[in-house]
Amino acid sequence: MKRSAGLLLFHHTGNGLDVLLGHMGGPFFARRDAGAWTIPKGEYEPDESAWAAARREFEEELGLPPPDGEALALGEVRQTNGKIVTAWAIEADLAPATIAPGTFRMEWPPRSGQLQEFPELDRVAWFGLDRAREVIVKAQAAFLDRLAEHSP
Repeated sequence: MKRSAGLLLFHHTGNGLDVLLGHMGGPFFARRDAGAWTIPKGEYEPDESAWAAARREFEEELGLPPPDGEALALGEVRQTNGKIVTAWAIEADLAPATIAPGTFRMEWPPRSGQLQEFPELDRVAWFGLDRAREVIVKAQAAFLDRLAEHSP
């Protein structure tokens, strides 16, 4: 079973709580909005802790070191593809324009024999919780609910 771990950044605004999500890169999500946004996360092997993986993946996906600060454990969710995702929330500010996303390679178009490089996350943005629930990968919405329960 595949496992991923990630960090959900949040901050308080005059309108409530905002969270930082990334839009999944590559051709499958290029024209999608709903269900195409995720917390910055990635897979890890059993010999790595979920916490270490979440911090490593944050840096790989955004090109920035993970923020320091108190981490709130948000638990796990199982996505429709069967992957288990573990997440922590950290209060921090990040300017979306400062990201330098990592990339991945895949054959595109399919069966063309051509490898192309795509960003892991093609953009990041801050969302209020209501809007975030509309665009985030469905199973990950539970992380938003858990964060809201623990946030003043």
